[in-house]
Amino acid sequence: MAMEIAQAVTAAQKGDKQAFYYLYQQYVGRVYAICWRLLANKQKAEDASQEIFIKVWQQLAGFRGDSSFATWLHSIATRTAIDIWRQEKYLRLTDSSDEQPELTEQAVECASEDAPLEQAIQRLPAQARAVFVLFALEGYQHQEIATLLGIAEGTSKAQYFRARQLLQEWLADE
Repeated sequence: MAMEIAQAVTAAQKGDKQAFYYLYQQYVGRVYAICWRLLANKQKAEDASQEIFIKVWQQLAGFRGDSSFATWLHSIATRTAIDIWRQEKYLRLTDSSDEQPELTEQAVECASEDAPLEQAIQRLPAQARAVFVLFALEGYQHQEIATLLGIAEGTSKAQYFRARQLLQEWLADE
């Protein structure tokens, strides 16, 4: 499969749309999962996923192969989802009519078929959820998370601790 991916990347870099579609099919699930976990909203995650693949298509010529295609794509996906998360956070802070509980209801509805842990992650407050997803699921360190989210490293650690406590409480109740 790695050879198929490498061949598809090379062909897509030359403008082969079929090859790019193959890459899209291979990775859209992973990209969507990152977006959904960070944004906690099905429609926003779908929109973000599409935006990510547009960026990938536009930047594909610049992919040099220093890392695997999956790693490169993951980096673009994470950074794009975080940018959207930041915009949403800013909008929530400036628009008092946008209530967090509505977002949580959508997220729980979205996760209804998934495991209890996924549902619980979606219930977390936005910043705690972002830190938890980036640290526990995506493997970023607190210093990197602080830079990505524009928060202090100590805040990242505190939000992760808070997220773990809430998840443990919620999962113990089930």
